[in-house]
Amino acid sequence: MKKLYDTIVVGAGHAGSEAAYISSQMGGKTLLITMNLQNIAQMSCNPAMGGVAKGQIIREIDALGGRSAYVSDLSAVQFKMLNRSKGPAMWSPRAQSDRMLFSAIWRKELEKQKNLDFCQAMVNDLLFENNKISGVVTSIGTKFYSKTVILTNGTFLNGLIHIGEKNYGGGRTGEQASFGITKSLEHIGFSSGRMKTGTPPRVDGRSLDFNIMEVQPGDENPGKFSFSDEVKPLKSQLDCFLTYTNKTTHDILKSGFDRSPMFNGSIKSIGPRYCPSIEDKINRFADKERHQIFVEPEGWDSIEYYINGFSTSLPEEIQEKALKKIQGFKNAKIIRPGYAVEYDYFPPTQLKKSMETKIISGLFFAGQINGTTGYEEAAAQGLMAGINANLYVNRNKPFILRRSDAYIGVLIDDLITKGTDEPYRMFTSRAEFRTLLRQDNADLRLSEKAHSLGLIGEKRLQQLISKKESINKLIAFYDKTSISPKEVNFILEEKGLAELKQPQKISKLYSRPNIYISDLFKVPKISSFIKSKNLNKEIISQAEIQTKYSGYIDKELKNVEKMNRLEGLKIPKGFDFNSMKSLSNEAKEKLMHISPTTLAQASRISGVSPSDISSILVKIGR
Repeated sequence: MKKLYDTIVVGAGHAGSEAAYISSQMGGKTLLITMNLQNIAQMSCNPAMGGVAKGQIIREIDALGGRSAYVSDLSAVQFKMLNRSKGPAMWSPRAQSDRMLFSAIWRKELEKQKNLDFCQAMVNDLLFENNKISGVVTSIGTKFYSKTVILTNGTFLNGLIHIGEKNYGGGRTGEQASFGITKSLEHIGFSSGRMKTGTPPRVDGRSLDFNIMEVQPGDENPGKFSFSDEVKPLKSQLDCFLTYTNKTTHDILKSGFDRSPMFNGSIKSIGPRYCPSIEDKINRFADKERHQIFVEPEGWDSIEYYINGFSTSLPEEIQEKALKKIQGFKNAKIIRPGYAVEYDYFPPTQLKKSMETKIISGLFFAGQINGTTGYEEAAAQGLMAGINANLYVNRNKPFILRRSDAYIGVLIDDLITKGTDEPYRMFTSRAEFRTLLRQDNADLRLSEKAHSLGLIGEKRLQQLISKKESINKLIAFYDKTSISPKEVNFILEEKGLAELKQPQKISKLYSRPNIYISDLFKVPKISSFIKSKNLNKEIISQAEIQTKYSGYIDKELKNVEKMNRLEGLKIPKGFDFNSMKSLSNEAKEKLMHISPTTLAQASRISGVSPSDISSILVKIGR
């Protein structure tokens, strides 16, 4: 029988899992096809979620109804808030995960979805009908039909694994590559490229001497990713450890360079700039005498450790010899060697803002197929592709996040507007409105939007409304309540700050750089108000940030208003940039290729100048 699905998701990594989850949650009849159902949401590389800017993305996924934060919290073995010494715009949550538990919990979450079917198979062809997607074909010729297809193939498209001078087909160690999809897409007009990523060796923890490494514990009072009360913070944690490479390590690694696929021409594609292999690091930074190596546990009950910072594709014997010269690794036993993998990707300028392709209606791409790197970036794309595939099926407008809405909006806009020729990684520096896009306020920014789409339930919405009201009441208290010199000068004196000579509003006092709620809680007037309202740590912290940094926040909101005015200036569909003599040839080429939908998007394209934007404004009659 010809069974018709609303959405078929190809691949069950982080992008595919989020896409399948949200598609079925929204009521779409969904099929998840993957080559191995035992490896759903596999942590192919490091056993961790979050980090700088990535932690913000995970919290945004949670605020939008996705499941990555929930799964991360339930499988975490350690939690840290990074960049605490900097301002709150830079604070980034990160959780060390139990690799096997993470995958098992994700599979359970997917299996709970009544609208979701599973199939273990390799997809090697796509079905089209009048420039629309109509289904997929497996390697044994089985056809599945659907209104939309989301491709989340990770590193499997024509994947090639390198270890020294050896190479073989594979998407990750122990798993075969996927063939056919690239050829199918190229045949109908898509352009593709090749990228490379890598992973370090895994080592038997019983063979390491942790006593001579630096202990890296989790936070004393750990937080969590999810805003939901379904999960609680960790009560116990595992330690990570820090050690360093040295000159001897570097010399051994260099001795294998002639057999390194990085340097002998075997690898021709571009790897991640911000997560280079150890051989690339010692080659590019020859003046550095050592590099950090983080030793991370793979789980609560696992002997396996991930050697973060030692990603390599050198011959296995060189890996082992070099590792043993690192402090604490004298007797190290490698369980799995490091390797590099090359794979096909499709430049993301071929996508619309909804993650739907421009060439084929109903076909969506998400994850490393778009040239990104990282679980978090992939999960975010999968979530947005899943949402928009459902909206497409039901003939609703796509759900688009602006750059001022979320890091997810920045990620997608960067990809479709600027493209990428190297694995894209999110950083706080990529977001021009990062003071607004903090990890602490992702629910305040996004959860009402999620509720309007049916992505989160009424209970969670009411919790959010109650939270907002409590925050606003506390901020109003700070704005309206004065504090006398007698009440606060003892605190200012302790901190070596100028004392008050007359009463001052609490919000004004908060603007001082070294005054925090931990100080002001010593003032009875403040502590009694907070206790009487039964306010939790999250509300107190949010009110503090909004009060303390109100000047910066207001300034960014004004900049957002300016940008949104440009976003409101639409460029007519099919606009002929080539007909404009005033545009440079580079601008014409880029504009015709990307087809921006607004003046703001056009202004962010590399090679398009302010004078080009002015010319377009005149041409469209504004």
